[in-house]
Amino acid sequence: MATRNEIEIKFRVDDVRALNRRLRKSGFRLLTPRTHEINTLYDLPGQLLRKRGELLRLRRYGPEWLLTHKAKGKVGRHKTRVETETKVADGTKMEAILRALGFAPTFRYEKFRAEWSDGKGHVVVDETPIGNLGEIEGPSRWIDRTARALQVPPGDYITATYSDLFFQWKKQNGSSADEMTFNAIRHKTPR
Repeated sequence: MATRNEIEIKFRVDDVRALNRRLRKSGFRLLTPRTHEINTLYDLPGQLLRKRGELLRLRRYGPEWLLTHKAKGKVGRHKTRVETETKVADGTKMEAILRALGFAPTFRYEKFRAEWSDGKGHVVVDETPIGNLGEIEGPSRWIDRTARALQVPPGDYITATYSDLFFQWKKQNGSSADEMTFNAIRHKTPR
């Protein structure tokens, strides 16, 4: 089980191929090729974790399962929060355990993710149902240097969560989707 201080920003990606070229040119190597990911957030009755600014997530990333807790974060130019994460052998059994303890699913979201690294930090490229986003995660100064190299100005930094971004998108687009999955977005968004 790993506990670490997560420091990151997100940014919108208009052209995934162009971003991939900039990553290679900047010395990044692809760690994980484009892989399907499905995430379920869990909370207790009354949304106690959300009210405290915390998150409990069960993620299936390709064949792997991960359980993650994120503590309440601090938001400045970058978002910082303590993250504790562990691999789970059987996601279905983990979900049963969470439900037995009183946790219930509150939000699902999916994406296709590719992970890149230069050995000092990570950049991920996420293709989501509400558009393509990148994340830069590492030490604060490294994030800013990497953002400059990838042509991401500080004014384009995003510190919102995926659920926050989904609900903003939902309001802007008049969608009745209740989760950020490709199927829900396709069938619940006016054309």
